[in-house]
Amino acid sequence: MVTTMPARPVAAGRAATAAARSTAEVLRDLGATDGGLSSDEAERRLRRWGPNAVHSHRARAWLVLWHQLRSPLLGLLLAAAVVSFFVGERNDALIIGVIVVLSVGLGFVNEYRAEKTAQSLHAKIRHRALVLRDGRPQEVEVTGLVPGDVVELRLGDVVPADLRLLQVTGLECSESVLTGESLPVAKDTAPVPAATVLAELSGCALMGTVVHSGSGRGLVVATGAQAEFGKIAAGLSGHQLETEFQVGLRRFSMLLVYVAGALTTSIFVINGALHKPLIEALLFSLAIAVGITPQLLPAVVSTSLAAGSRRMSRRKVLVKRLVCIEDLGDVDVLFTDKTGTLTQGRIDFMRAVPVGGASPEEVMRFGLLCTEAEVDDQGRPAGGNPLDAALWGSSAAAFQRSALSGWIRIQVLPFDHERRMVSVTVTDPDGAPTLITKGAPEAVLERCLEVPDSARRALNAEFAAANRVVAVATRPAEAAAALTAADERDLCLAGLLVFLDPPKPDAAEALRRLDALGITVKIVTGDNPAVAARVCHDLGLSEVGVLTGSDLDALDDEQLTVAIEHTTVFARVSPEHKARIVRSRRRTGGDVAFLGDGVNDALALHAADVGISVDSATDVAKDAADVILLEKDLGVLADGVAEGRRIFANTIKYVLMGTSSNFGNMFSAAGASLFLPFLPMLPSQILLNNLLYDTSQLAIPTDEVDEEQVRRPAHWDIAFIRRFMVCFGPISSLFDFLTFGVMLWFFHAGAAQFHTGWFVESLATQTLVIFAIRTRRTPFWRSRPSLPLTLTALAVVALGAALPATPLAHVLGFQFLPTGFFAAVAAMVVVYLLLVETGKRIFYRTARAPVPPRPALGHRHLRRRAARFSTITRLRQPQATRRPSPNRPHPTGAAGPRQAEAPRTSSQ
Repeated sequence: MVTTMPARPVAAGRAATAAARSTAEVLRDLGATDGGLSSDEAERRLRRWGPNAVHSHRARAWLVLWHQLRSPLLGLLLAAAVVSFFVGERNDALIIGVIVVLSVGLGFVNEYRAEKTAQSLHAKIRHRALVLRDGRPQEVEVTGLVPGDVVELRLGDVVPADLRLLQVTGLECSESVLTGESLPVAKDTAPVPAATVLAELSGCALMGTVVHSGSGRGLVVATGAQAEFGKIAAGLSGHQLETEFQVGLRRFSMLLVYVAGALTTSIFVINGALHKPLIEALLFSLAIAVGITPQLLPAVVSTSLAAGSRRMSRRKVLVKRLVCIEDLGDVDVLFTDKTGTLTQGRIDFMRAVPVGGASPEEVMRFGLLCTEAEVDDQGRPAGGNPLDAALWGSSAAAFQRSALSGWIRIQVLPFDHERRMVSVTVTDPDGAPTLITKGAPEAVLERCLEVPDSARRALNAEFAAANRVVAVATRPAEAAAALTAADERDLCLAGLLVFLDPPKPDAAEALRRLDALGITVKIVTGDNPAVAARVCHDLGLSEVGVLTGSDLDALDDEQLTVAIEHTTVFARVSPEHKARIVRSRRRTGGDVAFLGDGVNDALALHAADVGISVDSATDVAKDAADVILLEKDLGVLADGVAEGRRIFANTIKYVLMGTSSNFGNMFSAAGASLFLPFLPMLPSQILLNNLLYDTSQLAIPTDEVDEEQVRRPAHWDIAFIRRFMVCFGPISSLFDFLTFGVMLWFFHAGAAQFHTGWFVESLATQTLVIFAIRTRRTPFWRSRPSLPLTLTALAVVALGAALPATPLAHVLGFQFLPTGFFAAVAAMVVVYLLLVETGKRIFYRTARAPVPPRPALGHRHLRRRAARFSTITRLRQPQATRRPSPNRPHPTGAAGPRQAEAPRTSSQ
């Protein structure tokens, strides 16, 4: 549900000021004409006013660095290191400082690379608007709009700026993103009284709102943060809403923070009670806390997501936020349109089927004339639907263009999803007016006076052949009368326009791949049920249950939930039907994805866990989606789902390592400090151990994932992680204490040699355990790790073993180890890994599947909409808001004191 925001007075706002003035006055004040600006003038105004953006998606290094430095544990550790430096422990303090800098730098480099990847992905997602430039319609980037531009509005468009409307035809806009009102608002061109509230600005179309029906043309009066939507979006917190994946990450991190807090406090209090040096005890306690907390978990996750996004980008899949990749892996039901996913989406006009004495040429001519698209001098439609584009692009249309000369289109009643048709009033070369209606056959035929049986037989035959059909009907009209939906009556059926959209050759294989991933595919379409069922049957979908929109109306929510399980095709459904289907399926558990590209898909895209659209989709569909496909291909979706599950599986590997051997080693250090006369490991050595261990795990994103781990979606389960920690942490501690015994009783080690021996053993066990816990199979034999992970892990263990023999040993407090110790460590590591492998088999035998919670949506819709008004450049305050010149037109179109009021701008 969109959060309701009460309408507020906006008398000083540019849109309100322009709405109170006539269109001629606003055009004059902005130095514009109803024919639009020239390209040169638009460029000058863009330099003056800046981009039409409310946010910048530029990767900011300082913000990534702050994410690394904001850990309170790091702050305390650095503070304690500074204190120790001034009380004489300078070497330890410097070593701690260097290790902390390296650790922060490692995380910063990886996260910043991920941010740059996200930036490049965002730049590939294009949002365009249809404007009049140089006297002709052309598409430009939304961020390139300037005050004075004239914008064309069509069904499904997201209004790209605050517009003073110049022309409207049945225009209604959904303004819920601004006012919270669910019903669309009718628009006109008449001025409104001064100080009219935002929700009643009928003479303006406001940025971020959606064209619900009709069409219009408007003059840009405010852009970016000066628009009403821009003011709201600029006031949002920069923190993005958490996905289910991020919620799980945060809960896991908090679990370890609580454990670390309890352990650290206990260690410090007990060491203080044992009269050990206070600074040393504090540094040791904080080092233990840092060792337990998953400091590089964000870097590991970011690296995984960035690598996954690059792989998906090469397959022409763009994600608006990197974490959406993982959410895609949770999907187990996909609702999708038929066109372009199961079919080729390359619609071709086949033939015109005349009815009642009309000729094929006449049917074709009426079909070409009945369009809401603007047609340029070369006969190319701008802003039309795919069927119109196919019709105008056909060879038959080329022969008809000369016959269209002399025909004049007077009025247009645009398409909407309630009527499912478009109507125009035209005059022929003799000046006689005619009403032409074109649309869904069922809707057009019920408005005809008479429909021959032969026409119905022909229509059923085309549906049975899985062809798409549009009906065309006419009647005499009155040229002067305003065209309304009530005029679509008493029609005479002229004929049918038949289009071909055959199944994709690889669609059947894509459906099999999705089925192998545990994803059920269901078709939700506005097309005829016979056509949709035939396509599904041809692609091998067995037991195709079909429900129509009228069938859905007869079912209550409980009945619909049951019916969805046994239904594959939902045909002739409205936008509300689609959203209701998605919501009903979500209530049964599991994650739902919806793939759609039309304005009628927006409600369902918002209702789904993961919204998916295509680059050629309508504005409102692209804004509602989390994932954008540059090609509408179910096979690519299967790749994305597998990639999301692979990323989650690799993230869990790092998590399980942190809750097993790493946690066990830190617990061992805490326990040993109670009975040893010295610290079991120096604070700097603990941090170095943690740094090397984390470095080895940065290769986890490259690791292979077992087939069964991508076969079904997986979810965060903190209870599962807690059980894993309780089970495997003690196994690690057991071998740590065994190492303590070997060092003290067999090698009679002093403090330095003890520190060295346990450093080597703990680093080896907690690093090499990845090979056991990365898979539920037998490691190396039935599941091989990636080469980078293998080499990195072995290199870190070798480096840890070699450090005591290097010149750095004295600086780090290490001492040379006898050869016999390495033999003992090797034997203990082998036994440890065998014991972990045995425990793993027992543990997974009793593991339970998690039930994921659903995070709140919050301002999800508003943030998605704001993302389209984003630029990579740094936003600045427009020059004119600093000091308006009395001789320079102001975008409000107003004079006097109001010009000096500078609206808020976004610093993002």
